[in-house]
Amino acid sequence: MTDDGVTDAPEAAEQPVGDDDVDSPADSDVFYDALEALGRPVVTATHYAQEQDCSQAEAIDALDDLATEGTVERLDVSDDPVVWYPSDWARMTDRERVVLFSERREIVVDQPTQFTRAQLSQFAHLVDTTGTGAYMYEIRQEDIWQAPYESLDGLLETVRSVLPERDPGLEDWIEAQYTRARRFTLRTHEDGYTVLKAESADLMGNVARQKLTDDELRAPISDTESWVAEERVAEVKRILYEAGYPVRDRRELERGDPLPVDLELQLREYQESWVENFMDTRSGVLVGPPGSGKTVAAMGILAAVEGETLILVPSRELVGQWRDELLRFTTLTPDQIGEYHGGEKTVRPVTIATYRTAGMDRHRQLFDSREWGLIVYDEVHHISAPIYRRSADLQSRHRLGLSSSPIREDDRESDIFTLIGPPIGTDWDALFEAGYVAEPEVEIRYVPWHGEDARNQYVSSEGHERRQLAATNPAKLDEVEVLLLEEPDSQALVFVEYLDQGEAYSAALDVPFISGQMPHHRREKLFEQFRNGDIRTLVVSRVGDEGIDLPSAELAIVASGLGGSRRQGTQRAGRTMRPTGRARMYVLATQGTREEEFARRRMQYLSQKGVQVTERNVDVSPE
Repeated sequence: MTDDGVTDAPEAAEQPVGDDDVDSPADSDVFYDALEALGRPVVTATHYAQEQDCSQAEAIDALDDLATEGTVERLDVSDDPVVWYPSDWARMTDRERVVLFSERREIVVDQPTQFTRAQLSQFAHLVDTTGTGAYMYEIRQEDIWQAPYESLDGLLETVRSVLPERDPGLEDWIEAQYTRARRFTLRTHEDGYTVLKAESADLMGNVARQKLTDDELRAPISDTESWVAEERVAEVKRILYEAGYPVRDRRELERGDPLPVDLELQLREYQESWVENFMDTRSGVLVGPPGSGKTVAAMGILAAVEGETLILVPSRELVGQWRDELLRFTTLTPDQIGEYHGGEKTVRPVTIATYRTAGMDRHRQLFDSREWGLIVYDEVHHISAPIYRRSADLQSRHRLGLSSSPIREDDRESDIFTLIGPPIGTDWDALFEAGYVAEPEVEIRYVPWHGEDARNQYVSSEGHERRQLAATNPAKLDEVEVLLLEEPDSQALVFVEYLDQGEAYSAALDVPFISGQMPHHRREKLFEQFRNGDIRTLVVSRVGDEGIDLPSAELAIVASGLGGSRRQGTQRAGRTMRPTGRARMYVLATQGTREEEFARRRMQYLSQKGVQVTERNVDVSPE
């Protein structure tokens, strides 16, 4: 083909249609791309030739070839040129479309692939989803600050893999934010004190020394360095973060009293990467799907630090679970592990404490009772104000957070990252693809009212009563029974919000109901029977939301509790996300109530991480 688009006949005869370097006009994907570019459902040979930058004769040949293979249909229109249109109109609606609104830094994606959603989650924040395949993302400055990339080129490569074309303005902004997150660094001076180093004298003088007081900065060292008060390190990081300058923490942290310990299992490749990244930064939050082995990776970090360790967890069930895992997978002995909670208070080289007990004023000595080298915050979003204040004094220690979703409904995720460290994560989609974690099939089911009387009672109510009526809609129990009958061989967890509802479901389904009111030993016995397969179904309250290890759970049904957090939705899905089998989660919401909106919002974090969330209406015949 010459520069003006005229094809030389002998060369055309030798040139195959399917050139390896250039997409052929006779390719079906090229045809659909042309329709989208032209913004019309039909195309003439003239328009197709213009779009493909080829001659009209080539366009006609290509379209005829597509018609022969059945991809397009040919239609002669009276007094008009011949037009071609898709044989399969559904492909026009199922194709992925990515639209960037550069000035607002928003990305709208229709029918994205799992790969696209996983890539977006690395640098953008999910704002909304329609539930029918459309997603809206926003790129915030904190998304770029916390993006898990060691180089700007790596980050931009991911961005370019998602967007339909490069956007120089957006890339310049990303580069500015990426650079901004590396302008302040904390380091340890050779004499042992902490130094804040700025990229330039201007940043130190006009940002750090303007924002920080003498309480935080003891004295200037140079135009670009200042001596930081050791007890105010957490405050320095928080203040500069809020000013738009996240601080990189590169201090030499204390390892505490030595504690030689070995890990007695082989870490997966991504878990080894977590350990290596943590030992490089010496503080951070492991962010991975439930079932990905964050606890095991934490034990690998404990072995790498080789210092006495304090582990904080949200419940007594997790205390016992941590103890069992440590004894099973490390060389620690029973007399080296202590428990600190309402039932026992023993401090040992490795001590596992509940947030509640550790946060009480009368137990504040726990943090000073030993020279801890590592503090582990399991389910890190549980950090309470008292724990936060005491942790601010532990900035000289290695700090590790664990969470599948370190989001907080009060939008204070920055507190977690400034207090403990930056997120250390992996691509959820890669774990699903490798088979390490079962990708959950998540479906929101909209259930109608169980008769007009129930609906009328809801309409005439308000406030808490109205929410409870929607949550306890009797039609939901019918749907739970249907789901359990559809999968009789699956071990199932049914989540409820209200005690009365849990007891009613327990009686109707003839299965145990576990709540916070049940004695600890009784709860643990039922969980153990579930793990062993002696019990097939459990109805559970919020006590089942956190990191309790129930690897045999295959089916999760959320009957109520949609007023909870996005994190809670991830935790409940996580009860089924294990390396084997199919993981299914059904969320039941009453039609025509705010539960519909709550259900969509609660599943946002899963959607952001590449999990496909679908929706459907169900019919329930009123009694």
